[in-house]
Order: sequence, then C-alpha cells, then structure tokens
Amino acid sequence: MHRLLQVFEPDAELTDDIWSYLWGKLGYGAMLFATALTDDSMSANFADPERTPAWIRLGREVMAVAVAKGVRPRGFAGFDPEAFLPGAPESAARACIASLADYTSKTAKTHSGVWRDLAVRKRRTEVDVQIAIIAEIAGEVGVEVPAIRSLVDLVHDVEEGRRPLSRDTLQVLVDTCNSASTTAS
Repeated sequence: MHRLLQVFEPDAELTDDIWSYLWGKLGYGAMLFATALTDDSMSANFADPERTPAWIRLGREVMAVAVAKGVRPRGFAGFDPEAFLPGAPESAARACIASLADYTSKTAKTHSGVWRDLAVRKRRTEVDVQIAIIAEIAGEVGVEVPAIRSLVDLVHDVEEGRRPLSRDTLQVLVDTCNSASTTAS
C-alpha cells in the first residue's frame, strides 16, 4: 500500500502513529478554514500581520486539545505544530506563520478547497466533521477553544448566507482571538 501511495505522492510516509499526523493536519486545517473566510489567497492571509493572532490562537487551541488527548502532533508542508504547543514561544508561532506565507506563495493552489466550496461551488464545507469535532473533544478534556468555536460559527454563517466572504467576517475571528489571548494572559 505504501509503495502504491508513493506513485501519487513520492514523499508519502509509512507510520503507525496516524494520530500525530492527524492532529498536525487539524492544526493547519483550522487555519485554512479561517483563510477561506475572505477572498484573499492563503499566502496573503498568512502574510498579513493583523491576522497573525488568529492563526496563532487557532494553532494553540488545536495543539492544546491534542496534548490533552496524549498526542504529540507532527508537521508537514511548512506547518510546525511544535510552534503552537503549550509553552512554545510566540516567536516560534510567528516563524511558522511566516513559513506558511512563503510556502503557500509558491504553490499553484492559491486558495484552499474550503474557499472553493464557499466561493465557487456555493456548498457546505466539512467544518462540522473536521473543525467542530475539535470543540467537542476539547469539551471532553476540559480545554477552552473560543477561536475554534467562533470559526465554526463564522463558516456556518457564510454557508447559510448570513455573512459574506470578506475581511470583516475574518475580522470577527481576529477580534475573538485577540480577546481570548488577552483573557488567557
């Protein structure tokens, strides 16, 4: 199976620790869902310093839940979950966000699949099974995830036509993250 997967993805890794990769993917995925709240490219979103608090807060919340579940997330494609683990310095998270801005600026795909679902296909996303589940698990392990909850609500608002894809919509998340970060300090 591994050899077959390498036909399509030469860098496919064989692992018996799928949960570590899954939680790493969830951290990056939460950020990609948030970039889909605007028409800006992934790279433009990651490069905007005013939006950085949202990326950091989302990453930290997902990693806190992973750690509470006993998982040490693994990274890929420019995303370093270590930068968002409890106790990691903010400078590491900022460096990771800069890396993501650079990485996404060099790919042929300018926008996430989530954005295409919202902006092009005008259909519901997988936010409930990919991101909302993090909030459910967080509740089970006693981790507060206000940014994740806000993200899910905002994606639902866009899906249901209550909000447009816009900087203002993403700003609601940024404001939530700034408020949550101040409260946590």
